[in-house]
Amino acid sequence: MSDADGPRALLKRIRAWLALFIVCLVLSGLTAFPLVTELRLAEAALTSWASPVADLFPGLLEWVRRVRDGLDAADAQYPFLLYGTDWLAFAHLVIAVAFYGPYRDPVRNIWVIEFGVIACAGIIPLALVCGPIRGVPFWWSVIDMSFGVFGVIPLLVVHRMIKRLEALTPTACRTSPA
Repeated sequence: MSDADGPRALLKRIRAWLALFIVCLVLSGLTAFPLVTELRLAEAALTSWASPVADLFPGLLEWVRRVRDGLDAADAQYPFLLYGTDWLAFAHLVIAVAFYGPYRDPVRNIWVIEFGVIACAGIIPLALVCGPIRGVPFWWSVIDMSFGVFGVIPLLVVHRMIKRLEALTPTACRTSPA
């Protein structure tokens, strides 16, 4: 992309990337609510139409069953434990709302993008430290870490575009409310 594309085109691209990021955060949050149902469906899939995946990754079905057993037990005997995953879901939704700031005014709210980059980086030590403490298989921690790795990509792209937009935008325009 060249500066000849202009601030409007650049702003449009920034907003498209941010909309994608927000949608992914919302979907990630919404999937944390029905964990018991999701694990039952995952097990059913791995023992039927997705059995080639289970054959390819033999530990996957075992892990899904173990997690489903744990969630079933928690749901039956200690449903309040699942309240923690409700808060996880809520946190994703709230963080998604925070990204509306840069959507409205990217230059002024670039700090939200920087916060997101730091959060993505923080996923890696969290997974490496807490995964083993909680008995999570390393390969699952790698999957968790991939959310940080893949999440940071659009944020870095957006950060770079916002810096470019800042250079193209007169100072008076940057300080006016969106």
